Amino acid sequence: QVQLVESGGGLVQAGDSLRLSCAISGRPLSSFAMGWFRQAPGKERLFVAAISRSGIITNYADSVKGRFTVSRDNTKELVYLQMNSLKPDDTAVYYCAADLRTTDLISYFWSTYPYWGQGTQVSVSS
Repeated sequence: QVQLVESGGGLVQAGDSLRLSCAISGRPLSSFAMGWFRQAPGKERLFVAAISRSGIITNYADSVKGRFTVSRDNTKELVYLQMNSLKPDDTAVYYCAADLRTTDLISYFWSTYPYWGQGTQVSVSS
């Protein structure tokens, strides 16, 4: 059974940085493209970033491009989301998600990811 566990969230001030981690178990991380999504209260779940199985392909939502970086360490079974220059609009629950793939491609659509973590809260004060 595949399980994902996020960590690293917290309360920070605008301009600060945080690094989220996502640990996977039950199947090798190298089998999955990975995505990060976020959901603010009363709003829909939105794509943040994704990284292919090899780590070669990455993509970001326009709202975080240049501030966030997604990376992975398949040997440690960990995926990271480095978030810099945080803004109050970044406040949300952040979820990592895994998409079992045979190709080195990524998806921006939350519905294509069958495995999800429980989420970690990121709160940014102004």
